[in-house]
Amino acid sequence: MMIDPQRYPRLSRIDVPADLRQFPAEELPAIAAELRAYLIEQVAQSGGHFGAGLGVIELTVALHWLYDTPTDRLVWDVGHQTYPHKILTGRRDRIHTVKQKDGVAPFPKRDESEYDTFGVGHSSTSISAALGMAIALQRTGDERKVIAVIGDGAITAGMAFEALAHGGGMGEQPGGIEPNLLVILNDNQMSISENVGGVTRMLGRLTGSRTLNALREGGKKLLGDKHRPAAKFVKRWEEQWKGMFVPSTMFEELGFHYTGPIDGHDMDALVGTLKTLQGMKGPQLLHIITTKGKGYERAEGDQIGYHAVGPFNPDLGMVSKTGAKKPTYTDVFGDWICDMAAADEQLMGITPAMREGSGLVRFSKQYPQRYFDVAIAEQHAVTLAAGMACEGAKPVVAIYSTFLQRGYDQLVHDVAVQELDVLFAIDRGGVVGPDGATHAGNLDLSYLRCVPNMVVMAPADENECRQMLSTGFRFQGPAAVRYPRGTGPGVEVQGSLDLLPIGKAQLRRHGANVALLAFGALVPAAEQVGEALDLTVVNMRFVKPLDRTLLLELTKTHEGFVTLEDNVVAGGAGSGVAELLAAEGLTMPMLHLGLPDAFQHHASREELLAEAGLDADGIRAAVLRRWPQLGASPTRSAAV
Repeated sequence: MMIDPQRYPRLSRIDVPADLRQFPAEELPAIAAELRAYLIEQVAQSGGHFGAGLGVIELTVALHWLYDTPTDRLVWDVGHQTYPHKILTGRRDRIHTVKQKDGVAPFPKRDESEYDTFGVGHSSTSISAALGMAIALQRTGDERKVIAVIGDGAITAGMAFEALAHGGGMGEQPGGIEPNLLVILNDNQMSISENVGGVTRMLGRLTGSRTLNALREGGKKLLGDKHRPAAKFVKRWEEQWKGMFVPSTMFEELGFHYTGPIDGHDMDALVGTLKTLQGMKGPQLLHIITTKGKGYERAEGDQIGYHAVGPFNPDLGMVSKTGAKKPTYTDVFGDWICDMAAADEQLMGITPAMREGSGLVRFSKQYPQRYFDVAIAEQHAVTLAAGMACEGAKPVVAIYSTFLQRGYDQLVHDVAVQELDVLFAIDRGGVVGPDGATHAGNLDLSYLRCVPNMVVMAPADENECRQMLSTGFRFQGPAAVRYPRGTGPGVEVQGSLDLLPIGKAQLRRHGANVALLAFGALVPAAEQVGEALDLTVVNMRFVKPLDRTLLLELTKTHEGFVTLEDNVVAGGAGSGVAELLAAEGLTMPMLHLGLPDAFQHHASREELLAEAGLDADGIRAAVLRRWPQLGASPTRSAAV
């Protein structure tokens, strides 16, 4: 889709940042205005991340105008912010394909563009990555600049402070060299929800001091070597004096020269400040204040709702769809946790900055004293739950599958080793879709199944999800319920808090020859294939422990097993079935169907399942390739 040069006379002439740098500084505000209007127009057509990009329009223009990208290295964090960056770096006419199959990736992706210097999906990685780049470049005498833009709540994660502590302290080490690194803190008081915690309060109190910065730079030139006694004395005096003007000197204490805060929507101030920082050596931190959704009134007024959007009319904004709709698995969890909290006062809800995405909005309002948003801190979330469990509480950690990977060490050592009573409600398990490989939950059955003391469940439908959540909650020890994004087959959800027997599968259909052993979301497709080919269908329910009794019975009456899971085959649920049979000394022809040993690209969930051969047609074809004689059965359907 080509850009309209009449509506966008400047932006239409910018294919890459080198074109942007041909414009004089006076034109930058007009370019920013065109970029903002174009972003609104394009995302309204396609859907995608919205508010964060609108908040960094001026910053994106200023950075690409001042710095020689991609020679200078620009690292974005989080990827929500990068649609304007993509528009200015060769993807302007394809931005409407974002998140679509074979379209523009929703986050920075190294193999998509040389301007995407570091792949980003999870947040809070930019300072570490940029510091690594700066160190590697300085070792070879390379003078190119390295800039990390951290925003949309990413500074609340511990990893960001680990990187700041390392980068700021390098010059204090014997023979250490201060890295030439600029960190830009884009402070918009938001992640997906409102930012929380002490860091956020501290940032809200910070103020800039031009006088202090001028004195400090003059003092550096006058005193020379920072290791001289006089320089060290002045440094300590400066920190005490600055404390009278800046309520917190945390970044200075970490070793970064702090500048700001400045208005991140004031192009002149941005360009002027960045020009000054371009000439400064050592670790620098620029604090800018921006508004998420800037320039689109509805997004400014509803920053949570407009974080990510589907297609909408820019003149009308997002319009709620009327009529009844099937509840999503997230909705099922949100209702369940409120109901269980009413029944058990020991329940505590924990989320790492995913209140909306994990379905905890109602719970946070009804039980505010039992709701804990720990910000983007997955490791802390898991160990916080472990500590609660030590004192008799029953914590429920609501977390995305891909984000739990960041807390895996804590799940193993702090929860499972100690057999603590923690329930993990794992959303976005299996194929997720448009957000791509960084958000896919393809690995969780493998990394959970190998952990001792864990109970791992995968529901086939919405009501079973509720039953499993109750089962995991009442189980004395660590348990996980892993469910997919979106809606299920549409089974009515009962209001009770019934339990399932631990480790017991459900025989859905008794057929002949081959048994389809389906885990979680693939049960409905398995049932279609079972009907078509007259096969046995088992809803396995439990990935760990497996239903040993049923599996051994089925080996006596069937000539083969097919395991089905929306997880990688390697080490997954199917591997567990094979291990169980091997331990019993049994050999059985088996076909393991699951996700490929590769990182899937971004596309719809349905497209990715079909591509992996995990829709009904793909499963049927795979079964017939292994057992072609099944196609001759007189009871089979002509089509699935």
